[in-house]
Amino acid sequence: MYEPNFTVIIPTYNIVEEGKVSEFDLMLELLNMQTYPFVEVLVMDNNSQDGTVDLLKDYKNEEMLAFFSAPDQGKFDAINKGLMRAKGKYVSFLSCDDFYHDIMAINDVVTSMESTNADFCCFTSYCRNDDGSAFEFEPSLLSTFQAIPCPRQAVIFKKDTISQLGYFDSKFKLLADYDLLIRLILGGYAGTVFNANLVTTKLASKVEQHQMQTEAELNHIFYKNYKNLYPLNDEILDRMVKLGEIPKPLLDKFASYFPQDSSDEFYEKYQNIYNFKYQSMQNQ
Repeated sequence: MYEPNFTVIIPTYNIVEEGKVSEFDLMLELLNMQTYPFVEVLVMDNNSQDGTVDLLKDYKNEEMLAFFSAPDQGKFDAINKGLMRAKGKYVSFLSCDDFYHDIMAINDVVTSMESTNADFCCFTSYCRNDDGSAFEFEPSLLSTFQAIPCPRQAVIFKKDTISQLGYFDSKFKLLADYDLLIRLILGGYAGTVFNANLVTTKLASKVEQHQMQTEAELNHIFYKNYKNLYPLNDEILDRMVKLGEIPKPLLDKFASYFPQDSSDEFYEKYQNIYNFKYQSMQNQ
């Protein structure tokens, strides 16, 4: 039976100094336990000088991974460089403190994508907070134009699809993954949802810590991707970023990118997100 190669790309930087070696060990151990037989683990290191490279050499000698260490311009630049080296037909992206907690994860998603010819597939994840608490993040592709539908760690992609889109836009240091998901939907690429919780990831703390940069990137991402669909100005963009409020003509255009039988659910999800953001702003 033909089974395509799969590549996991992991950007790293000074994981020894940051005290993440044990988490990195766990991630590799669980990748090694995946039932899928064709998994390439590719680490793209940002020229670490703290002993990380020596650690990666040990893993390479044990044939657990391949790695490259050179200066990069951020994690998405590193991921793009990894994509150019990846051997897999399918790819995913983990940080050094993420892991697939289901050892059937890759096998099940690749099997599903092969049968449906999907370009990308999202699934449920556990998101861990810095305080040790966690919550379950269920993907919502219908909300993609308004809010991040799922963490990038909870998506598996066809590598060629990302290549066709010109890779991640690495000028977005925090939200290039969200920008890519928007471009996938706008481009008419086939996305599916696999109904299982497969990955545990750390909440994007930099997004939480750098609210002004996050909002600036969202503003730019929305303008870049939506400007040809509707005339946007600073006020409209500001309300889209802060409230999730979308002008009705643009909202109707967004609805057209999804199956007609999901129209009611699309508008319901939009209203729920808007209500949540509006209430959160009122409570501040």
